[in-house]
Amino acid sequence: MASASSPSDSTTDTVAHPVPHPVTDSLTDVPGLRVGHATRTAPAHEGHLTGTTVVLAPAGGAVAAVDVRGGGPGTRETDALDPRNLVQRVEAVVLTGGSAYGLDSATGVMAWLEEQGRGVRVGPDPSHVVPVVPAACVFDLGRGGDFAARPDASTGRDAVEAAAGSEPFTPVEEGNVGAGTGAVVGKVKGGIGSASVRLDSGITVAALVVANAAGSGVDAGTGALYGRYFEGRQVVYPTSEVHERAARRLAEAAAAAGNGPPPLNTTLAVVATDAELTKAQAQKLAGTSHDGMARAVRPVHLLNDGDTVFALATGEQPLPGAGQNPLALNEILAAGADMVTAAIVRALLAAESVRTPGGDFPSYRDLYGEQAGGQADLAE
Repeated sequence: MASASSPSDSTTDTVAHPVPHPVTDSLTDVPGLRVGHATRTAPAHEGHLTGTTVVLAPAGGAVAAVDVRGGGPGTRETDALDPRNLVQRVEAVVLTGGSAYGLDSATGVMAWLEEQGRGVRVGPDPSHVVPVVPAACVFDLGRGGDFAARPDASTGRDAVEAAAGSEPFTPVEEGNVGAGTGAVVGKVKGGIGSASVRLDSGITVAALVVANAAGSGVDAGTGALYGRYFEGRQVVYPTSEVHERAARRLAEAAAAAGNGPPPLNTTLAVVATDAELTKAQAQKLAGTSHDGMARAVRPVHLLNDGDTVFALATGEQPLPGAGQNPLALNEILAAGADMVTAAIVRALLAAESVRTPGGDFPSYRDLYGEQAGGQADLAE
């Protein structure tokens, strides 16, 4: 059974690219994928520090799978992604703030897809579709000052419309945007990060991450980002003076927050490739990509995290040696984990400090200044 119908909206069609496109170090380096953010902050949205991010697949959808390892997940439609179940392809994946309340943003995405005739065909008329929209949320309630300020269906619609209206291969906006608007990693401001690589085979593997973890992304002993240890280049450590000053700043922010509840967080990722994968292979990619999360955040996969990785495969390129070499997937699995690590580093470098009635959230760059790395690193 076909899992999606052909849409009438040509703006979301996969664009032909007879020559390799430039690598922009974004999820959108996977041909056909587009990303849109809807960001809600004061003063336009008083009390908000939240948002929604949508990954829009090419027309006809992408093979999708998921692996959930956090102990406190908030998800929607993830059972549909089990390889044993009917649906093979999805048209979009939603990442959102607002904890379980924010999952309502997927309703707006679902409505938009229905209008485009995109979804699982369930009747004789082309309009008889049911869009399957997997979603996962991060906890950011109250960080803007108002516990009731959260994404809703209109936020999801804004995000998917932003994705559909973007040009092919538009780099993902990073930092305090979309689902990363109210993100915090340990005591440091988190956000959106993305990274990609083109393998020697010509296959692209990329990741988009919402870095929002109960654990820390910063080595308490050195001040270096944990993810830096796995990037294959020399780690530049902050001086002891800068590190001590950063520690004092974080302590002040924590003291100002008082004795609140334990952190309730979640790191979300979408790992994508243009390789042709089965749902079972995509699920394996989602699972091994969690290794990249564990390299960049410590501890990870806690009971108060909802850590979730979605995998998407657009199927534009055959898997090298498929059918003859059962290990052909390994290179993609390794790259998926690497891209998640890189995306978390980029999220922490792109994030900006925020102070609201709900808290004081310093960024890594503000804490460590020139020794943090910055725009030059993000351009690499």
